[in-house]
Amino acid sequence: MIKITLPDQSVREYEAGITGLEIAKDISPRLAKEVLAITVNDQLYDLHRPINEDANIKLHKWEDAEGKHAFWHSSAHLLAEALEELYPGIKFGIGPAIENGFYYDVDPGERVLTDADLPKIEKKMIELARQKNEYVRREIPKKEAVSFFEEKGDPYKVELISELEDGTISFYEQGNFTDLCRGPHLTNTSPIKAIKLLSIAGAYWRGDETRKQLTRVYGISFPKQKMLDEYLQKLEEAQKRDHRKLGKELELFAFSQRVGQGLPLWLPKGAKLRERLENFLKRVQVKYGYEPVITPHIGQKELYETSGHYAKYGADSFQPINTPAEGEEFLLKPMNCPHHCEIYNVKPHSYRDLPIRFAEFGTVYRYEQSGELHGLTRVRGFTQDDAHIFCRPDQLKDEFKKVIDIIFYIFKALDFNDYIAQISLRDSNNTQKYIGSDENWEKAEQAIIEACEEKGLQTVIETGEAAFYGPKLDFMVRDAIGRKWQLGTIQVDYNLPERFELEYIGQDNQKHRPIMIHRAPFGSMERFVAVLIEHTAGKFPLWLTPEQAVILPISEKFNDYAKNVLNFLNNSDIRAVLDDRNEKIGKKIRDNELKRIPYLLIVGEKEMENNQVSVRRQGQGDQGTMTLEEFAAFIKKEEQKLLEEIEASPSPSKGVE
Repeated sequence: MIKITLPDQSVREYEAGITGLEIAKDISPRLAKEVLAITVNDQLYDLHRPINEDANIKLHKWEDAEGKHAFWHSSAHLLAEALEELYPGIKFGIGPAIENGFYYDVDPGERVLTDADLPKIEKKMIELARQKNEYVRREIPKKEAVSFFEEKGDPYKVELISELEDGTISFYEQGNFTDLCRGPHLTNTSPIKAIKLLSIAGAYWRGDETRKQLTRVYGISFPKQKMLDEYLQKLEEAQKRDHRKLGKELELFAFSQRVGQGLPLWLPKGAKLRERLENFLKRVQVKYGYEPVITPHIGQKELYETSGHYAKYGADSFQPINTPAEGEEFLLKPMNCPHHCEIYNVKPHSYRDLPIRFAEFGTVYRYEQSGELHGLTRVRGFTQDDAHIFCRPDQLKDEFKKVIDIIFYIFKALDFNDYIAQISLRDSNNTQKYIGSDENWEKAEQAIIEACEEKGLQTVIETGEAAFYGPKLDFMVRDAIGRKWQLGTIQVDYNLPERFELEYIGQDNQKHRPIMIHRAPFGSMERFVAVLIEHTAGKFPLWLTPEQAVILPISEKFNDYAKNVLNFLNNSDIRAVLDDRNEKIGKKIRDNELKRIPYLLIVGEKEMENNQVSVRRQGQGDQGTMTLEEFAAFIKKEEQKLLEEIEASPSPSKGVE
């Protein structure tokens, strides 16, 4: 007999070899119909896999991330089975579950798969799912596994198996398809009721640009057609909000092949938006005692060797820049923190000087593969709203909590009120990924956990997600249509101060090592603007939007008056523009509403005679007429009210799940 401990800590006894599905049936027949996978002692299992020793378990339904993982992983195998039936001889790479759905990388040989093929593949997947074939796990010796795929002529699977240890290899079979896989999977294909293949893309084998480019087929599946319909509706809304599309329409940013992939060009309107965001954070930082610094875009290779960045990321960064001097090498700056450490070291410090807070909107460069680039969210050059706090151990928690307050303030200002606070810790079973002593890691992790508890912050813990030099607190934000983004990060670091030999003289007149807090509330300006565009659908808050009003003369004969209105508003610190095209007023209104400009000011003979404007509000229609002075005062009052509400509203105390 073995003891099975349930999540409520109740214990049940079963014979060894009991399966998750049998446990679910014992608890409730309804649960047995809904359960998709089981966690056994922190390892995700199939429901048919035997449990042979005492275990803590958790049964997972569709609502759980683990349940979705098993569902979508099984759907990836179903996709592969359909492809093999439709295109005999096709070769397979990997087919994992992802955050939303699944994909499979395949080598179709001489064939070319296109979007036109997707409906046919979907149809075959549904046909196979209705056969209710079981997913059967089989553990086999490495030699047998290699022989199977060599005989089949699947070199990608042979390569994967060659890197595995004997005794760790498992196959899964369903219907006529067999795949190399760790699992877990559903018990059979019948729960997969609704399928949509979303797109086809290219993907280099093992992410290596020197290897063959495979065809990646993306898809998603659900246990009910209604769920798929809702998802596709959300996907349609996401496409409307796509920051790449809106960024072009709103003339915020652009990319140029001549400049280079992943290197955004900020257009005048985008530069104004970004400048307002920067100024907003700078005002907050002044209140919290930050001092501005500026560092160069390059640094000597030795700087990043000292920090550890070169050892961790050098192979994936831009290659060193050689100067005419023999042996002298520079790197494009991948991080701001080593530079800030050197600024700290410019002069000696006393315990009375601490905390010292350096802030910089510093541009950094990291080489991303071309296939990974995506608008502003994944680029090769980006600007971090970076700051580094150097503090004493007794100041650490208070400084950490103050950074949390800054992030809350930004969330309130931009209406991000659905978020999860994630504590990212080191993987203690894989310590070679990190630098620094166990003692320092334990102190840093404990400081973050205690600071979050003292702020009353509801958190989730992710092991293995820490930065290589220290644990961190990340804020995972859901936007207006429910998508999750990582915005805002705070990291505690005992290690860089040691590597750069940072010191301060303590009250005991002895040398001590400061602790370093890395902090970026926006993360990067590029990514943050992308998320903001999609969250607001391009309708920015009045205090932030690059253009608050557009002046629309009814005909050319009122252009001179419209220019006077423009000058008056600009001199009154109202961000206004003029549309004096020789077009009908209806077209001008429609065109400028598409630009998401909050206020449309129509001027004709009556307005010119009375020194007025007719006011239309984006999405609300006619607001009546106002004098120029009244409209300027109206805009300032509305903007001020928004900012006062941000200042006055209480800080959130808990993450929202």
